[in-house]
Amino acid sequence: MKTYGIIGAGLAGCEAAWQLAQAGHDVVLYEMKPHRFSLAHHSEDLAELVCSNSFRSAEPETGIGLLKLEMSELGSLVMDVAKGTEVPAGKALAVDRERFAREMTRRVLEHPRITLVRREIQSLDELDGQGHDALIVAAGPLASDALSADLARIVGRDSLAFYDAIAPIVLTESVDTDTAFWASRYAPEDKDYLNCPMTEEQYLAFVRALIDGEKVAPREFEKEMHFEGCLPIEVMAERGEMTLAFGPLKPVGLTDPRTGRQPFAVVQLRAENLEKTAMNMVGFQTKLKYGEQKRIFAMIPGLEHAEFLRLGSIHRNTYVLAPEALTPTLELKNRPRTYLAGQISGVEGYLESAATGLWLGLHLAGNTDLPPQETALGALLSHLRTPAKHFQPSNVHFGLMPALNRKAPKKKRKELYAQRAREVWKAWLEKD
Repeated sequence: MKTYGIIGAGLAGCEAAWQLAQAGHDVVLYEMKPHRFSLAHHSEDLAELVCSNSFRSAEPETGIGLLKLEMSELGSLVMDVAKGTEVPAGKALAVDRERFAREMTRRVLEHPRITLVRREIQSLDELDGQGHDALIVAAGPLASDALSADLARIVGRDSLAFYDAIAPIVLTESVDTDTAFWASRYAPEDKDYLNCPMTEEQYLAFVRALIDGEKVAPREFEKEMHFEGCLPIEVMAERGEMTLAFGPLKPVGLTDPRTGRQPFAVVQLRAENLEKTAMNMVGFQTKLKYGEQKRIFAMIPGLEHAEFLRLGSIHRNTYVLAPEALTPTLELKNRPRTYLAGQISGVEGYLESAATGLWLGLHLAGNTDLPPQETALGALLSHLRTPAKHFQPSNVHFGLMPALNRKAPKKKRKELYAQRAREVWKAWLEKD
């Protein structure tokens, strides 16, 4: 039996702690809340979801859908709790974020081998001599300035930073349902999304307003770099008049019951909780100033008098250059027996972060080695050890996997990638 110290009780930290504890090891989990909150955190609960409440597609022929299957088969705490707190979201897996965090907190607190210490760790040296056989840093993209600076000192160069943007949440009863309608894409009978239809004229006026709206400027010492998979809505608008219409506002598969036709564009709202009393504006992460958000979003049909339970905001996201700073097993090259997990290690996304914590916990417990790159988890971990001139965090996707090396129609390729991934994963599980 060993004792592990883990800094950060987010998705990756809780997942790593759970796997180590389940394997019979003792874990001391350090969490700075409630003594100190980041700009994006508000709850004292562990594993707080600060951006969307969606874990994205559950389709097995997507990279993230495959990752869900693989995590579940490895005994993921996050996946187990997510399934127990799920809210309707069409073909995606979304959760009631408050229930999710409460249940994650309860599970962790009740585990006899996990000790939660509410304390901010500003330097890794603080934990030297505390009896930890190894240390896991899972402080997340919002690691404190002090801890980020200490990590930068250790890896030998500055950490990189880019901005993550958070989408607003709307009170459902404040949405005008004489205009907005319930439906999922290609399934008008489903009530998973509340859809706000736009005419071409309304859409173009909205795009112009987004471009002209006043934004929150980055501080002088922070470089503004956006992750391509989570661009602010106004940044997408600046890339072209029709970018949003082919992106988060695409109307494909939706029919406005008032007209019987597909709208020119659609703003979708996704349920935040089972009661559907709160709705998340899908794809509407933003760095617009609060007053501008209220003014511009009121231009959306159905949201003219919307009440915002939370407005959008931006926050710094810190991560290391994984191929340079980490070994293939996520150990810091310059500090043996110290590992990174979660977004700070160079992945992007809720489940990708949790997956690194899951795998690292299992690996340190001696239960698994690196999975093949043909699998979703293996591809994600491979990204962290692949040299790149301009390394950037990544979600899991088929592009991280080895090529199929066979000709196939475009529509068939995802199916073939998924089929190969499942076959290789099964063989690896049975061998491991």
